[in-house]
Amino acid sequence: MTIPRSRDLRLLAGAAGVSALGDFLALIPLVLHVQERTGSTFAVSAVFFALWAPVVLGAGLAGTIVDSFENRALLVGVSFAQAAIAVALALCVNALWAVLPLVALLGFTVAVSQPAEFALVPAAAGDVEIARANGLMETVRAVGFTAGPLLGGVLGAAGMLRLALAIDALSFVAVGFAGLALRARRRPAAATAPGERIRARAGFAFLVHDRALALTLGGAIAALTVFTISVTAEPFFVTDVLGAGSFGYGLLITAWTLGMLIGAAGLPQRVPAAAVAVAALTAIVAQGLGLVVAALAPVLWTALLGFAFGGVAHGLKNVLLRTLIHERVPEALRGRAFAAYNGARNGAELGALALGGLVVGAFGARTGLLVSGLGPAAIGLTCLLYLTTTLQRRTFHARVQG
Repeated sequence: MTIPRSRDLRLLAGAAGVSALGDFLALIPLVLHVQERTGSTFAVSAVFFALWAPVVLGAGLAGTIVDSFENRALLVGVSFAQAAIAVALALCVNALWAVLPLVALLGFTVAVSQPAEFALVPAAAGDVEIARANGLMETVRAVGFTAGPLLGGVLGAAGMLRLALAIDALSFVAVGFAGLALRARRRPAAATAPGERIRARAGFAFLVHDRALALTLGGAIAALTVFTISVTAEPFFVTDVLGAGSFGYGLLITAWTLGMLIGAAGLPQRVPAAAVAVAALTAIVAQGLGLVVAALAPVLWTALLGFAFGGVAHGLKNVLLRTLIHERVPEALRGRAFAAYNGARNGAELGALALGGLVVGAFGARTGLLVSGLGPAAIGLTCLLYLTTTLQRRTFHARVQG
């Protein structure tokens, strides 16, 4: 992958990668810590629920904030606030009653920072093609996602959760300073007509009424409702079924994120603009099949291959979905559109976490992982067939009318 020359794009991508590294480096030991102290799948799910619920419930408010305030300043302020929250978490890791509210507070800051980051990409990219810009963003994020779980697994195995949280806090500080160095700006005055009221639901309404966005993003979100069962199943699958321990858990997540890196770096630029939606749905099918391979694996290395394949598809899918939003959503709505998409996506993941606790508790981790792969593959294939049929009908009618 050729790295674009845009200074601001490289800064923004680097900040996203550092943030991803710090988040996963801390999250893996935190999840393992909760699992070891409670032995409960529902306690593990509660951590993820606390992190993602604010992204769902606060999507409208977060999107309005992003489309109301200058995004670079917003990223800087939020990053320093996240550093303070990570420090507070390090001070009370043994009290679940305190951990969950702090994780929830961190979740709301994510609800603001992610759409602000995504909405800033076109301004930071300059003349760089948006697909290439999103590819770089996802590639560098995948580097963080790859290194974070591996280092997090090592720190978790060594019982160094507080050190992991301290590193996470430092990563937020680094992101804040990177934001201060950005020249790119996305100001509300440039995105909103004078006197126009910023409506929180406008971003969601646009996504629903645009047919291509509704079908592709809707399929992706529906697939996540089943796919995220794997989040609950993975630690128990690795430790209890495969007997690989916390380091093996870190390796499994690393295989997925390494695949994401490969998928984001080399594939999105080869997808024609007219085929972005079709390619994204195809990637959802492939992502599910990767989990199926892992679920059927008798040993860790076979599961790693399945996760790596699924990760490639995941990385490609992420880039294509963001590119689709950038290309089809007006500038004035992008903060709310990305917040709405993040909220819907995380809502699906929350439902899957609750379902995951039931499935894994009742049928075991291997079955839970298998379901989390078969479901997305079926959903992605159904949406893909519907989309291609619709496109063929439109082409036929256009030729007839021509």
